[in-house]
Amino acid sequence: MKLVSAEQINAVLDWPGVLGALRQVHLGARPFIDDYLLGDSEYGLFSRGVILPGFGAGVKIASICPGNLKATLPLPVEQAAFVVIDEHTKAIVAICDGPAITAWKTAGDSALAGERLSRQDSSNLLVLGAGPVARALTEAYLHIRPGIRKVMLWNRTSSKLESFAAQLRARRIDVTLVCDLDEAVGHADIIASATASTIPLIKGRLVQPGTHVDLVGGFRSDMQEADAQLVGSARLYVDDRKGALNSGDFQIPLRAGVISEESIQADLFEICQSRAALRQPEDITLYKNTGGAHLDLTVCQYVLRHLASKVG
Repeated sequence: MKLVSAEQINAVLDWPGVLGALRQVHLGARPFIDDYLLGDSEYGLFSRGVILPGFGAGVKIASICPGNLKATLPLPVEQAAFVVIDEHTKAIVAICDGPAITAWKTAGDSALAGERLSRQDSSNLLVLGAGPVARALTEAYLHIRPGIRKVMLWNRTSSKLESFAAQLRARRIDVTLVCDLDEAVGHADIIASATASTIPLIKGRLVQPGTHVDLVGGFRSDMQEADAQLVGSARLYVDDRKGALNSGDFQIPLRAGVISEESIQADLFEICQSRAALRQPEDITLYKNTGGAHLDLTVCQYVLRHLASKVG
């Protein structure tokens, strides 16, 4: 059994490889997946499992403690590992660093959908959040939309974004640290949000026609990154219907009668397998990314193949 570190994972992954692996999986059979969450906003024990025909199986376990940020010596909010189970022997073959896999697979999930749902001429990107996933989303969108000319970064504590902004500027990317979020929303072509907010941050009345909105952060039923007006007016897409409907972003508007389960136009398997146009130029598209253990497993398997090829 291998223990695969974050350093090993980051050394072998790139966006073309991750997106290619995820795309291939979404052209095939659907996985058997399930999640459970114990706890509340103070502490959560989160696990998700998958059996993916042809690829094996796996289980993620995560310990989530937002209070770690307030410690004298801050600890990560999420500490996690992903266990990889071989397709043929059913043996545990690897345990991979969870946060590293999460950043790549989560941003890859959004970018895979964003290739079809965002406008090709998108030039202004707004990213909410300051954690590893928000940073990965920024990089993933810069990869799929090389025409992006301006990156706007927002977080409640803007100082947490300064080092990342400096890294982007060193690559000659035009970066702004946003003070007025409402104003930035009105100027964005793509909005990607990876926060733990329970109060809607993105107001539907401010989102311009043609914008693509990507909601990533909210996984509990009380989390909501966008208001019901936006969810009710956008064309809705998800990576997983069950996961999306359990999130506050969809569950709250659903309970209020703003949307129905039939409002979801396609999931990620259908997005990848469709040849139809999924948007018109003036459409507002909204993608709810709730993840799924098949995504973790796919990226882990990709890492393991590359590490094995280096040894060979």
